Amino acid sequence: MTSAARPLPPDAPPPVPIHGLHHFAWRSRDAEETRHFYEDLLGLPLFHIIQSERVPSTGEYCPYTHFFFRLADGSFVAFFDLGDDTAAAPSPNTPAWVNHLALRVGSVVELERAKARLEAAGVAVLGIVDHHIFKSLYVFDPNGIRLELCAQTADEARMQAESDGVHERLAAWTARKRQWRIDRDAGRAGARLAPEHNDRPDLGRTHPVD
Repeated sequence: MTSAARPLPPDAPPPVPIHGLHHFAWRSRDAEETRHFYEDLLGLPLFHIIQSERVPSTGEYCPYTHFFFRLADGSFVAFFDLGDDTAAAPSPNTPAWVNHLALRVGSVVELERAKARLEAAGVAVLGIVDHHIFKSLYVFDPNGIRLELCAQTADEARMQAESDGVHERLAAWTARKRQWRIDRDAGRAGARLAPEHNDRPDLGRTHPVD
């Protein structure tokens, strides 16, 4: 179920402070298989477990084991084993690299150590990839989640500079997408809109900008 938010009325209360991530949750095919990957290979301690036959939010009958791994900042990566040996199905209309979980490590040296450890366990690792402000490696966990480990390379001043103009850039994209929808519906545009700005010119541009 999804819902589109409407514009706020003038007397709406202000937003509450969001202090950080509490947890990210995903379906697990097998709890022990998942525990081995996150605790034994990545070093995240298994910290909490909840087991029930009914879902607290909906009341529906669906027995589950909900288990949490704690990150150094106190947040969690969590999973649901529904007891049926079934993994979450990939999204049929989304490339496998789009939906992913990114976790931060302390340095590029630590990222290299993590890569060596994962490869020693027979895990296929993609990267290390240079994203200019951070470097990353990519793996798929036992549940089919694309997991990214990142090491920040930019300082705070560089990160602040990277944030300049972000609302203007997103507004320009939104305007172009609005026109693209009109042109697409009239048969004057392709099935995909390419961004006007290219932050990775080193990778080239395959398609001309509309």
